[in-house]
Amino acid sequence: MSESFPFGSAGYMLMLALLFFGRSMDFFSTWVATPNLALEGNPIAKKLGWRWGILLNVVLCVSFAHWPLTAVIITTTGLLVAARNFHSAWLMRSMGEEAYRLWYSERISNTRLRLVILSLLGETILTAVVGVTLLCFSPLDTIPGGITGGVGLGIIAYALVVLFYTSLSLWRMRRFRRRFDPTVDQEDSA
Repeated sequence: MSESFPFGSAGYMLMLALLFFGRSMDFFSTWVATPNLALEGNPIAKKLGWRWGILLNVVLCVSFAHWPLTAVIITTTGLLVAARNFHSAWLMRSMGEEAYRLWYSERISNTRLRLVILSLLGETILTAVVGVTLLCFSPLDTIPGGITGGVGLGIIAYALVVLFYTSLSLWRMRRFRRRFDPTVDQEDSA
């Protein structure tokens, strides 16, 4: 599916609508979970803030709507990220962003790092297997197969995003704890 849609064509408008929907759901779910972006895992998104983040995503949607495969991958990834955000948004909102961050950090601190990493790998690998399966059984050179393959690639991208940003968060928490608690390394090796 190497084709592209010309600006303003019906295909372009469909991809643009899909991209806007996927990115909007990601933004909306993030806002529901963390309106002040205190819990945002992506440091670039956190630094951009809401206004610049929305503007950048509008530009990206308008640009990527030309390529259906890319649009489907980005939309799939965005929708899965939104679903993940909504999963705990109620808890984040009811506790408050800082209270949730402290609670989550305490839970991580009271769990062996190996178990946390094993759980993260289990989640991301099993998710990626679904994407790989879709990708393996869809021809990327046809539009219907390309769409299925794009969804598969989007699922794989989602698994990689979760793995990357959760690992980044764990690394930051661990680095922070090491500053104040020299026994951190001893606890994890036991």
